[in-house]
This record gives sequence, C-alpha cells and structure tokens, in this order.
Amino acid sequence: MPKTKTSKNTSGPKRARQLRADELPTREQLLEALATEPDVKGKRDLAKIFGIRGEMRKPFKAMLAELEGEGVITRTRKALRRTAALPAVTVLDIPTDADPDDLHAFPAQWNDEEGERPRVQVLGGRDARVVPAPGDRILARIDAGEDEIPHYTAKAMKILDKPRRAHIGIVRMDEDGARLIPVERKQKEMRIPAGDLGDAKDGDLVEVEVKLSGRLMIPRAKVTNVIGNPMSEGAISLIAIHSYEIPYRFPAAVVREADEAKEAGLKGREDWRDLPLITIDPADAKDHDDAVYAQPDEDENNPGGHIVYVAIADVSAYVQPGSALDREAYLRGNSVYFPDRVVPMLPERISNDLCSLREGEPRAAMAVRMVMGADGRKRSHSFHRVLMRSAAKVSYQQAQAAIDGQPDDKTGPILEPVLKPLWAAYEAMTKAREQRGPLDLDLPERKILLDDKGMVRDIHVPERLDAHRLIEEMMIAANVAAAETLEQKRSPVMYRVHDEPSGEKLSALRDFLGSLDIAMKKSDAVKAKDFNGILAQARRANNIEQVSEMVLRSQAQAEYAPENYGHFGLNLDRYAHFTSPIRRYADLIVHRALVKALDLGTGGLSDQEALKLPGIAQHISATERRAMLAERETSDRLLAQFLSTKIGARFEGRISGVTRSGLFVRLLETGADGFIPASTLGEDYYRYVEEQQAMIGERTGEKFGLGERVTVRLLEAAPVAGAMRFELLSEGTRVNPSSIKRGSRRPSQSRSFKGRRKK
Repeated sequence: MPKTKTSKNTSGPKRARQLRADELPTREQLLEALATEPDVKGKRDLAKIFGIRGEMRKPFKAMLAELEGEGVITRTRKALRRTAALPAVTVLDIPTDADPDDLHAFPAQWNDEEGERPRVQVLGGRDARVVPAPGDRILARIDAGEDEIPHYTAKAMKILDKPRRAHIGIVRMDEDGARLIPVERKQKEMRIPAGDLGDAKDGDLVEVEVKLSGRLMIPRAKVTNVIGNPMSEGAISLIAIHSYEIPYRFPAAVVREADEAKEAGLKGREDWRDLPLITIDPADAKDHDDAVYAQPDEDENNPGGHIVYVAIADVSAYVQPGSALDREAYLRGNSVYFPDRVVPMLPERISNDLCSLREGEPRAAMAVRMVMGADGRKRSHSFHRVLMRSAAKVSYQQAQAAIDGQPDDKTGPILEPVLKPLWAAYEAMTKAREQRGPLDLDLPERKILLDDKGMVRDIHVPERLDAHRLIEEMMIAANVAAAETLEQKRSPVMYRVHDEPSGEKLSALRDFLGSLDIAMKKSDAVKAKDFNGILAQARRANNIEQVSEMVLRSQAQAEYAPENYGHFGLNLDRYAHFTSPIRRYADLIVHRALVKALDLGTGGLSDQEALKLPGIAQHISATERRAMLAERETSDRLLAQFLSTKIGARFEGRISGVTRSGLFVRLLETGADGFIPASTLGEDYYRYVEEQQAMIGERTGEKFGLGERVTVRLLEAAPVAGAMRFELLSEGTRVNPSSIKRGSRRPSQSRSFKGRRKK
C-alpha cells in the first residue's frame, strides 16, 4: 500500500495505519482511532488515517454505517465519535409509562451531542434492597457488559427526589418590555428580550430557558412554553402544579377505561343495603368514601358494648392491578387539595360516581364490623365485601347540631336510630383513646375561602366538633383492624408508620423546655403520653403556643413502609391506611391485600405487586410530601396576594421560626407567614441561641423567641413567590445577656444599628 503524505500542518488526522490496499480496518482499530485521534471529524478523516482508497471506500462506508446503526458510534452534525459510556454510578430517570414488570431508564443528564440517550435495563428481584417503580429517579450502579456495544443494566442504590423544574415564572410587562417573576423565592427576576417572548402575555405562567448574554453574562429568559394565566383562570394552584410537576390531566386511555367501567353488583358480595349506614362529611364534599353505623351489642357477654360498622368505597373493584387506571393512580400517589381546585388521584367517573357512597344508591364497599367493649376497646372484628346503600348524607355541622338538640328535616328521622347510637359508641371509644394516650397536638387548621375570581374571600378556623372526632376515631379503629387482619393472615402490609423522635431532636427540645423551666425526663425512651404531660405543663404556664411548635418540630415525619415500626403519634403498635382509597394509593394497596388474604374475589394484591411494596412505599411517601409542599405554597401565594393591598398595615402575630438569618412570623388572623431579616431587629447585635430558639441582643439582652407574640408591619408582599417581609414593631422580652452561651453564632446580617422602630 502506498504511503500517505504527511502534512506539515499539525491539525487534522494523523498518519495512515499500515493496511494492505485490499484490507479494511477491524472494528477495534476504528474504535481506537475515534477514541485517540482528537482531530477526526468524519468519514474522510478516518479514510485518510487508514489509507482507504478506490474500491475499498464503499465497504468502508458500509462498515461505518453498520457501527452507527448498532449504536457503537454516533454521528453529531458532521462528526463521528464513539458512543459515550455511562459512569459506573449514574442518576437515571425511569419513564412514567415504563412497564413495572420490565423497567428501563435513561440517564438524567445527557449531552445531546453524544447522540441518543442510552436505554438502561433496571434489574430487580427478591433480593433487591431498593425497588424502584415507573416515574422514579434513582441512583444506580451501572454494568455495560463486555461487548463492543454497551448493553447497560442497572441496580438501584437509592430512590432520589426529583428536582423541581428549574425555571418557570410569571410574565410582567413594563415600559422596558417584559420580565420574568420567578416562582422560586431565591431566584432573581430576569428580562425577556422582545424576540423571546413568543405568544406570552402579561400575567401568563411560562416555562423558560435561561441564556447568558454580554460580557457580564447577564441571565436572560426565553419563553419555551405558555402554561396558562393563573389570574384569569382563577387557579393560583397552576403555579405549584407545574413547579412540582404534579400530573393533573388524565391520559385518554385512563379516562376511557374509567368511562367504560361497569357498576359492581351483588354477585360475590354480602347484602348490607338494609343496614342504615350514613356518610358524615364537610358540607361542600363532592365525594363520600366512608360510611358509619353503630348499635348496642346485645351479647350478654359484652354488657354496655357496641358494634361499629365502617364501610369504605370498594375502589379495588374498578381499579385493577396493571390497568391504565392503576398506573395513573400509582403515578399520582394521592389526590392534592388546593383552595381553588382538587387534583384527584382517580377520574371523576370513579371518585365522584362509582366509588362515591351516595345517599339512596347501591354501592360496592369493603366493610369492617368491630365489636367494642363498654371501655371502648375493640374485642373482635371481621372484614366483608358488601353492597351497601347510604341511608343519609349529612354534614358534620348537621350531625353535631342534631346531637346538641337542634335536628333538622334530614337529621330528625335518624337522630334516635342512627346518630345517638353512633355517639354512644364514640363516647366509649374516647375512654380507650384517653387510656392509650396519643399525642394531643390539636393545632388549628385555617381554611381559605375563595371568591368567583379565585381570590381570597375569607380565612377562618373551622370549629372542631365531636362529629369530626367521632369519624376520626372510627377511621383509626378501622385502620388498626386492617393492619391486624393482614398480619394474622401473614399477608404483605403497607403500614402507615411514624417513628419516635431522634435523640438529637429530643436533646434540642429538652434544652428549649429548660429555658422555660419546663421539666422533661432525660431518657430518650419517650412515649406520646410524655409529650402530653409537657403540653399540660405549658398550658398551665401560659406558653402553649411556644411549646406546641417545638413539640411538633421534634416529631419524625410519618411515611409508608412494608416494615412495621409502629405509629408513635397515635401510640399504636400497628397501623395501616384503609379508609380513603379514592384519594390515597396506599389504601388501595391495603384493600387489595385484604381481598387476597381473605379470598374475597377479584382485584386482590398480585405476587408481583407484593414484591414491589418497598418501591411503592418510597414513591407514595414522596408524592405525599410533594402534595403537602404544593398545597402549602399555594396557600402562601393566595395569602400574599390577599395582603398585597395592605402594605404598611399593622398585624398581630407569633414568631413561628428562628434562624440565624432572622425571624419567621405567622399572623394570628390569617395564618400568613412572613420574614423579618436579622439586620432589621434593632439597636443591637443579635445572636441566634439555638437551645432557646431565640435571637438575643448581645448588649441589651432583648430576646425574640419562638412562639412569642409580636406586632409587625407589612413592608412587602410577593404573591408569585408567596413571600412577605415584615418590620418588627414590638419590644422583645429582656433577659440577662449572659444567657448567650459561648459559641452561639451571630447572624451573618445582624450588624445593623437601626433605631427602635416607630410605633
């Protein structure tokens, strides 16, 4: 083979490899050249390296095409390169529509210039410590195999929380054009160049990509998608829905499957249609998934006892494992409740029709019959798959009013035969509850009422009635019964678990309580009753708000798990969610497990589902946390919008959080949260004293502590971010400055010597 001339230019492909005129390079030689020759740009460069000429060009070109078709090499624009290999440990995203029985994933981060993202097979099995599911993001150990073409497999090491979308915001028009108001509090505003606005208009919620421009690399936004206009659509929740990527539109296949569902009949069920079960719900409830009834127990061996019936909509009759409905319900994990809308776990045909226990209409249900002693303790129970018919639909307020002597046309006829026996059973059950001693943190929950435009009309704390507590107590009893039955049948269980507080959190709480002269035992072996004793001391000392806040912070977060470690807050050894399968996937899993364990017909838990319980538990625990954050942020935005017209107004509030950066204050009237930077506190250096959860003046001893009541002025409200900034108007309490322990760090922004605030 004639030698190739060597160019004096240092750029371009290097010398030709020594091949015969009729010889093609091997696949290994080609791949080595692509990996080691940085100047190779395409076929022509490779041909020069190997001296390919004349008749050899055609088979050489075919060889390259074959390698490209197999995915061994990648064409990017006009260049060829060897396909990039995945690192040994990689973050992968499993598509939401992946087959749960044959999972695959793709790299979460991928340079498109490297070609198409490689597909990775996710391995599982009985011995897998982490069991992922469709829609999950995982940290995985990668095996590429030993072939030329990587055949990637992965073993999940950890399920990760997916990050929120990086850049969404609201478009605002001004005299200079358009700007983006980010939904993230920590992100700054960006300008949107005129040519990058697209079809977006003032007030639109948009997705953008960020570009850096100019020598100063100033970030600019380019609109890539117009999501909608929360103001004109009256749905502030749109921001949180898209920020947290909450699925809110049902795919056509899911809607079609729901619409085609046939109403369950009596076949394979017990007939409970004559049992006067009733639903007790909020007055504005659109679906009714639980019904109750109680009667005196006539068994002479149980004097003063009661029989309590709890019937729950039988979602498992309509949502079969592996169906489109099931996959979508799993993906959502739970319903999400916003002040302006509900994002349901299941389509309306299921949640508001077939599985809503409507008054006077036959409905399929899973029911539990519980025998209670006069002391309120459960003596026995049994589960049944039934066809029931609600005798009445009443609100909490109606039921309570009837018991209090003011029945109406609806509750009058059922007062003696239904409501009074229910209350009698409840009164017995409260004895057992008091004996058990669950954590008694009865914190008020505000309800935001909206007007026709989706803006705040009113904020109030609904009265906590015995009717609420009755339903709560009967649902807890049913949930315990479900867990006990599944354990007795040696069935897999999706537990609702709540771990005891960590030693570190208990130590912090103990230090805080010590600063208030409230005693707490030094042992880390605490029970819910111990916290109730602390709360009782706090009520007597008139600082219940401070102590309640810290006790709440000391608690672990409840979650779902196939392993049981009890429910600390309820002081229960075993607990499972059974009573809301319309809105929680965990409850649907428990229903299926009961159907399978008790041989109650079709729709039971499959063996494949049972193997995946660890992954399902991790996923639905994450979707629950996502829902809580999205709901809280939406409330913050609505409240910031509501108060944005009251800049400069004074409010009463309580310090709800203390950090090195400043104070968080929750307004008493509305529950709105805002921030006071440490640099604006007053005429002193303020140190953050963690053990007291307070900021204390270094010189004056002025103290601002958790739970203390303060007066503030609203300085700024940012509705899109749901943030508010306050000015502190009231004086703090005075303590000895020596109470600041050594090592308590000064806030990074607390160096201001501003004068005392004007009242």
